[in-house]
Amino acid sequence: MKLFLKGSRCLTEKCAVERRGYPPGQHGQSQSGRGQRKMSEYARQLREKQKVKRIYGLSETQFRNTFDRASREQGVKGTNLLIALETRLDNIVYRMGFASSRRAARQLVRHGHVQVNGERVDIPSYRVVPGEEVRVAPESRELVPVKVALEGASRGVPMTWLSVDSGKAAGRLTMVPTRDAIPLNAQEQLIVELYSK
Repeated sequence: MKLFLKGSRCLTEKCAVERRGYPPGQHGQSQSGRGQRKMSEYARQLREKQKVKRIYGLSETQFRNTFDRASREQGVKGTNLLIALETRLDNIVYRMGFASSRRAARQLVRHGHVQVNGERVDIPSYRVVPGEEVRVAPESRELVPVKVALEGASRGVPMTWLSVDSGKAAGRLTMVPTRDAIPLNAQEQLIVELYSK
């Protein structure tokens, strides 16, 4: 399944998932012809958790801590988890189109190229709240990765919960995203079941 970890490469024919219709590894091709074994419930839950964890580029500890914080909030645990992941600063930078991938967005934040309400923030897990302005620092707007990302961002569909001014490399989180507004093919309930054991 495509996780879009390689940025714009996943949108072209160079994507490995497009080139090969079978799993990687020594026995990948031999499995594709035969019927695969039925996955257990635990395997489905674990695979879903690993998928979401890799999409957002988090370690096991970071993901678990995010889940624990989200589960203490009011509302549906799975939806709270996705909202917590979507409102991380590195993800907001990626969603606004200032970086070509979440990994690149994380590096931009760590190297101090991103400001929140005019203040430099270098913590990728910083939780952005509605009304806060996120911008690429003025002296960093000429960086080649930022320029390339901004040019490519015009092709994507903008998020309804973000307002972005590409010319100024700035944007604002207008509201907390709903589950329907998060374009993620994930079954978050399986993750909740896994961590509830």
